[in-house]
Parts: sequence; structure tokens; C-alpha cells
Amino acid sequence: MRFASSASPVSGFYNRVNSPVPILSHSSPPSAHPLSLIATGMTEVDRVITAKLSTGVPLVGQVCQYIISAGGKRLRPALMLMMSGALGYTHPHQHTLAAVVEFIHTATLLHDDVVDESTLRRGRDTANELFGNAASVLVGDFLYSRAFQMMVEVGEMRVMEILAEATNVIAEGEVMQLMNMRDASLDKAGYLQVIRSKTAKLFEASARLAPVMAKASAEVEAACAAYGQALGTAFQVIDDVLDYEGDTQIMGKNLGDDLREGKVTLPVIHALENTVGAERDMLIHAIEHANDSNLEQVLAIIRRTGGVAAARKAAEAEAQVAIDAAMQLPDGAYRKALIDLAATLQNRES
Repeated sequence: MRFASSASPVSGFYNRVNSPVPILSHSSPPSAHPLSLIATGMTEVDRVITAKLSTGVPLVGQVCQYIISAGGKRLRPALMLMMSGALGYTHPHQHTLAAVVEFIHTATLLHDDVVDESTLRRGRDTANELFGNAASVLVGDFLYSRAFQMMVEVGEMRVMEILAEATNVIAEGEVMQLMNMRDASLDKAGYLQVIRSKTAKLFEASARLAPVMAKASAEVEAACAAYGQALGTAFQVIDDVLDYEGDTQIMGKNLGDDLREGKVTLPVIHALENTVGAERDMLIHAIEHANDSNLEQVLAIIRRTGGVAAARKAAEAEAQVAIDAAMQLPDGAYRKALIDLAATLQNRES
């Protein structure tokens, strides 16, 4: 999916959404495409991305274009634009910063896939599978450094502080996740600490940039940040749910990848807390040996113990936090779209 098209940049995603979560108290019926308000802005972000990927090193350009052209939902840059719209911030720096957060995110994907030895992302070979681990790591480094060059162009110290901290926290989260690999004793608190670092932190930073650039009050900045963190947490929890109940063709990645990599996520944590005897032993063995040979049996245990339902309930609670935060923003189309986004995000299929 490319944002250069005239259609809504996220239409493919939102066409698959069925309905909002009914118990979310502040949500009204969602618009067809919560991010359609920023379609033109995202086209401009795409232009900035293309321009800033220009390099005299052919392999860098090849790898960058390959992973960027794979598309994705681009929720992080979208958050920057949505919050800018909600706060009336119209300066072109919004497009530069939206591209910056997409570069940071893309760099983490390149590094993640190397660490996880992933072979499939968004229905295509991962960059490391196609170009090799060394190229993926080094191009990820290029994207990080290019992102920081672009921050300097904006010339706002507070922006650099936010994104430098976010990048550091993301790295810490990745290391925490590595330390937790194959650890069947990981609890919900430890799991949330990881995903709020490695995933939600960049959502939070993306949402915080607009109020900083718009010189909004500390209260508005805090509300935007709270929205981003809660949305990012809900997004990751649902991503982990889909690893156990998603459709490989829709997701563009293999079912059971987390188990295969020894990652302990919320559906499994809940199942471990609600099993005994042979079933619990099977789960622990699968985690500690990063073994998916009994995937169907593991899936059956997770479903029987309500692991998927419990994880979805946790995502629902985070979505409500995001909605409550959005209610503190100025009333209007952008606030409504932010609320709709939180309400519908957990119904995604990829």
C-alpha cells in the first residue's frame, strides 16, 4: 500500500474493520475511515520520505525502498498529523516529523527481523531474508541517523529530547524482550513493561510532537501523550493476539511466530495462570524450547483458558484510556476520528 495513490492511505485497513467495541462509553459510531482526514497530509509525508531516502549508496537505497514500499498502516506518522489537525498546527514541519517517526519505526523493524530471524513481514520476504543480516542492520542505522538529521532541520530542542528519549527507551525495550525470551515465568506486569517501551513509546512520542510544536499547554501535551501510549499498548496487545488467532494471508506473517521465537505474550501468560499438570507443562516446554511443533494443542489450551479473550479485554481497557485522553482535546472532526481510531483498532485483522 502506497500513500502516493489518491485513495485514503489507510482504506485497506479500515475496510476490514467491522464495528467499534460496544462498551466504550465515549465513542460514537465511527466514520468509515478514521484517518481519511489526513490522506493529503500522508501523501506529503510520502514525498518527504522519498526525498530523504536519496543516497549515493545503491544498497542503502535498495533496502530502504524495499521495506518502505511494503506499506503498512503507518499509524505513528498518522498520529503526528492527526494531533496536528486537532490542535490547529499547520506548519510543514508536521510532515517532516511524521517522516522522522516512520524512519525510526522502520529502523526498529529492520533490526527486529534480524534479531528474531524473521522471514516474512507484510506478506513479503523480510529485508534480512532478501539482502542479508548485515545490510539490514546497517541500513537500519542509516535510517536512525537520517531521522536525527531531519530533527536538527526542524530546530526544536524539545522535539529532539522527545525523540532521543523514545529511541533510547525503544532500545531498552528490545533488550528487555531479549532477556525475557523463553522465560515462562514472565508475568503481565513484565510483559506490559516491554511493550510500553518497545512499541507504545514511539506512539506516545508521535502524539506528543504536535502539542510541542503547536506550543500547547502542558495539560494538552499530557493528554496527547496518554492517548499515544494507550493506543500503542492496545495495538501491540492485539498484534500478539493475532499471532494465535489471525489469518496468515491477511496478516502477512506466519501464525505462531511468537511461540516459535520464544516470546511470552499476554494470551500465553493468561493460559499459564489458568492451567495445571500436563497442559501447563506443554506450554512451558513450548516456551522454553521455542518450539511450535505442538502449536495446535497450544492454541487449543489458550482458547480453552480464555487467553485470547483476556488479552482482548486488556486491549479494550487501553482503548478506553485513549478515548478518555482524546476527550480532553478540542472538539471537532479530528477528535472524533482519534476516538474512532481507538474504538476500532482492536478489531483489526492484520
